[in-house]
Order: sequence, then C-alpha cells, then structure tokens
Amino acid sequence: MTLVDLTIRPRADGNLSRVCVVTLNDPSRRNALSSALVADLIAAIDTAENSPDVGALVITGAHPAFCAGADLGKLATAAPGTRSSKDAEDDLRSIYAAFIRVAECSLPTIAAINGPAVGAGLNLALACDVAVASGSVRFESRFVRLGLHPGGGHTYLLQRAAGRQTASALALFGETLSAEEAASRGLIWRSVEDDKLMALALAMASAAVSVPRDLTTRIKHSIEATAAAQSYGESVDIELLPQLWSLEQPFFVERLARLRAKISTTNSDQEGASRE
Repeated sequence: MTLVDLTIRPRADGNLSRVCVVTLNDPSRRNALSSALVADLIAAIDTAENSPDVGALVITGAHPAFCAGADLGKLATAAPGTRSSKDAEDDLRSIYAAFIRVAECSLPTIAAINGPAVGAGLNLALACDVAVASGSVRFESRFVRLGLHPGGGHTYLLQRAAGRQTASALALFGETLSAEEAASRGLIWRSVEDDKLMALALAMASAAVSVPRDLTTRIKHSIEATAAAQSYGESVDIELLPQLWSLEQPFFVERLARLRAKISTTNSDQEGASRE
C-alpha cells in the first residue's frame, strides 16, 4: 500500500498542462516522515516531473495533519548508543531527502497546509515554492521543545521565508504562530478558511499551468539563480537569455497579438465615444 496518493487532474479550459495533487496518506501517524513515506513521496514527484503534461504540483496531507514531522522511531534509532554515527547520519539524511527532492523539483510547487506542519513537516512545506494554509493551522518549529537541534535545513528555510527574527523566535525560543500571523511575516503566502484551502491552491496551480511548462521551469530556475546574485546587474544577465528565448516562442507571439488587438479595439471604442 502506498503512503502517498498522486492525482493528475483533468486539463482545465485554456490550460496547456495539468495540475498534480500529491497527498501524504498515513493519517494514523499524522503523515510523519517514515522511510516508506519519504520513498513514496520521492517516487510521486519523479512520476509527476517525468509526465510531460503535468505543469505544477500541489502537496498536501490526509486529514488531520499536513505532516507531523519526522517519524519518532526514526529519530530514536539515531540516538547515541543505538547505532554508529554513520548509520545515524544516514537515517537523518534519508528523511532530508524528502525536502531536497521537493526543493529541487523543476515544476512549480504549492504546499496546501491543511493541518499541523511541525518540525520536519514545516521543512517540507517551506521547501515548496509557495505555501498556503488553513486558517486554523498553527505553526511551530518544536525542535527546541524536544531538546533537539533543528535539521534538514530548518533554520535556512525559516530565514529564507521570513527572516532571521522569525526564524529565531520559532527555532530558538519555541514561539508559535497562527496562520494569519505566519502570512503577515511571510512564512506562508496566504491563509484562508479551512474549506477554501484546496480551491485556493488549485487556482494558483491552474494559473501556472495556463502557460507552457518550459516557461514556468525557466522562471523558477531564474528565481533560484537571482537569489544568489551578487548585484542587480548580475540578476539582469541571468534573466536575459531566458527572456530572449521566450520572445521567440509562438505562445508569446500569439498572446502579444491578442493583447495588441484588444488595445486597438479599446482605443477605437474610446475614440468613437468621444466623437459622440
């Protein structure tokens, strides 16, 4: 039995590709990251990325949680005296592979956080390009409360999303945030009523798949590359070649022609109205 469900939704009107919904499905364990679940998650992302008609991913969890963090049994086996340090490191890195695979996915990714996203579960959400959440969700790091140092790039992901002060409040001081507070600090993009979460995530994903996949993958690559740019000029250089590429694509030529025709019609209508 798979611990991750993959659903490729039908292509909507006007969309050039389809949205794939990836659901962590181990609700009795609150979708904790076991070795089996991580393997299934990586396989699901591989399947979606290798499907040429999939243009975006939505990652969520089966009720009642998004992801309750790393499997506690896996953490226990990494404790001193239970295994060699190399084996313990391998166990931890096997969990981290989930976040890394999500972060390295070439497709646009949205985390639809429908329940607790704790510790490693928060890593999983923040590894996505955008995170949206149910209004009832609360955000906490929880590592320090367990007496455990954060791992899997937790402090990096927190700082990248919300800055050092928010990262310190969560990871060092054990603070918690409501969904509304998380959105105000940039930890997530938006919070909505619980029953509207998937509609929001799917609407955002549908916007991404309304343009060719080659375009969104190039934009995503540029976002990552310009984040490390040392100057504004370097960021201009990074974007130049993919923008030149897009100018030559039929979809740009067609959309530009439609826009110019619309502007021309609007101007003609305004001129006619002014004569009257």
